[in-house]
Amino acid sequence: MYQIFKELPAFLVPLCLVLWTSASKTTNLANRLLLAMYFCHYVQRSLIYPFLIRGGKSTPFASFALAFVFCVYNGYMQVRYLSHYADYPADWVTSPCFITGSLLWLVGWLVNIHSDHILRTLRKPGEIGYKIPKGGLFEYVSGANFFGEIIEWGGFALAAHSVHSVSFSIFTFSVLASRAVAHHRWYLQKFEDYPKSRKALIPFII
Repeated sequence: MYQIFKELPAFLVPLCLVLWTSASKTTNLANRLLLAMYFCHYVQRSLIYPFLIRGGKSTPFASFALAFVFCVYNGYMQVRYLSHYADYPADWVTSPCFITGSLLWLVGWLVNIHSDHILRTLRKPGEIGYKIPKGGLFEYVSGANFFGEIIEWGGFALAAHSVHSVSFSIFTFSVLASRAVAHHRWYLQKFEDYPKSRKALIPFII
């Protein structure tokens, strides 16, 4: 339930902005595609993912409250800009920045979903304890799910080309990079046979 309530504002607030305000820019193709990228992520994250995960650790209220406030603010900031103010030229969807950014977003989104699937299926029903993630980008990094989301929002920032999207991308990298490093250290301490060649976040580098 924590995951639902934490992420849901990032979906509901933007949805209200688009449906119940005069969103004048939503007829622009670039704006529509960028809005679709945003909503695609948060439909999966707030309405699908929480019902797929099993168990989970309890979260301190302060952490929950901060995450909740961020989701409200960021959701409003991203979608308010795209639905009311961003005025992309008609040929923006064919520009190198938009095409490259959109492809990066798609790759990151797929990596994130696939990595979450690997983590969810590490243990068979009834099994307890921790296991080493294997498969996909987990063969190269401990934080494959984090790496996917960083690539996803980095691509979004490139395609959207706005202060709002770049700020979100930088924030995402800062938070998830630290989590990936912490997870990597934990794995190394927990498992003696943990692959030594596996990096924390970026394949072959970090």
